Amino acid sequence: MSTSTRPQFKFLHEALEDLKAKHLYFRLKILEGEQKPLANFDGKEVINLSSNNYLGLTTHPKLRRAAIDATRKFGVGSGAVRTIAGTMKMHMDLEEQIAGFKQVEACVVFQSGFAANAGTVSAILSKDDLIVSDELNHASIIDGARLSKATIKVFKHKDIADCERILKETQDWNAKKLLITDGVFSMDGDIANLPALCDLAERYNCIMMVDDAHSSGVLGSRGRGTIDHLGCHGRVDIQVGTLSKAIGSIGGYVCGSHDLIEFLYQRARPFLFSTSHPPSVTATCQAAFALLDSEAGDRLVKKLWSNTKFFKRKLKKLGFDTGKSETPITPIMVGDAEKAFQFSRELFSEGVFVVALGFPTVPEGKARLRTIVTATHKRSDLERALEIIERVGKKLGIV
Repeated sequence: MSTSTRPQFKFLHEALEDLKAKHLYFRLKILEGEQKPLANFDGKEVINLSSNNYLGLTTHPKLRRAAIDATRKFGVGSGAVRTIAGTMKMHMDLEEQIAGFKQVEACVVFQSGFAANAGTVSAILSKDDLIVSDELNHASIIDGARLSKATIKVFKHKDIADCERILKETQDWNAKKLLITDGVFSMDGDIANLPALCDLAERYNCIMMVDDAHSSGVLGSRGRGTIDHLGCHGRVDIQVGTLSKAIGSIGGYVCGSHDLIEFLYQRARPFLFSTSHPPSVTATCQAAFALLDSEAGDRLVKKLWSNTKFFKRKLKKLGFDTGKSETPITPIMVGDAEKAFQFSRELFSEGVFVVALGFPTVPEGKARLRTIVTATHKRSDLERALEIIERVGKKLGIV
């Protein structure tokens, strides 16, 4: 008897059926080949508007070469966690390289961006502490906050007045306080009001933490992120980033003071209990940061923004609601989840891959399609995608 038919798993079957009834059930789309602007999913070539591969680095020749060379020289794995036998010199070199790029004292690399957020928050805070968090912060921040057992207070999205209300009410808190926000919000594509939040953190004696996953490689000088873009160097205590979006590989990292990084080496559970990155991944990330911090990288970031502005402007001209997006993450607001998922399915059948998002990923009644353009999309790709989006959107009464 398969486990799916055992009585103990009846609740799983019922939950899946409920998702289907609410039109929230999805099937994984299978990528056959490379992650590119024109990609083959489920045996069909489509214009790919669903990838986080902002700069097209997943297939960049320099990164390929770095991965192959490192595998030949060092093998396919590190063989242990960092705290036993799994710290290679290249791991330390990458951390030093990222710290220099981000203009901070030190850096630690984690196995994923999720682990970086969750592991850091849960390591530095405890049940006596306070976390003040934007309501649209990433799930990894939410999970890290819960794991810490600290008191959590949530302020309305990007509402500085509401954030200050909470900080005033808790100004006599007799323990550590953490103020935390995404730099770029992953579902809406808007940017945090970081200068104002830094002001509050300084005024109310909070640790300031920013998850810069969707802005590293996108915003700031040569993609240095939100802190650079908004002129907040020296005002953010903890910067979190990812190696799996604009960097084109996999992993996450935390930047900050020497003391912070040394403490995370000692106490961050994902760092302590996960095998370190294989040589190929580490070398790939080194090559990516070297590329970013060059004229070639600067050109890629500029091309990303040229494509973004073109695509966003055209969507608005066609009558689509793109919400509050300020970045390459550009939602097409639909509202009704069933219609959003139908929109996504029909676009795919016409040759455009755009993922639909509904509850609980986004609030009920705010279902949408989330589009992301990259530096490597050709203008003809985007024009063709816009033609299809317009035609299907009109058919479904979205515009």
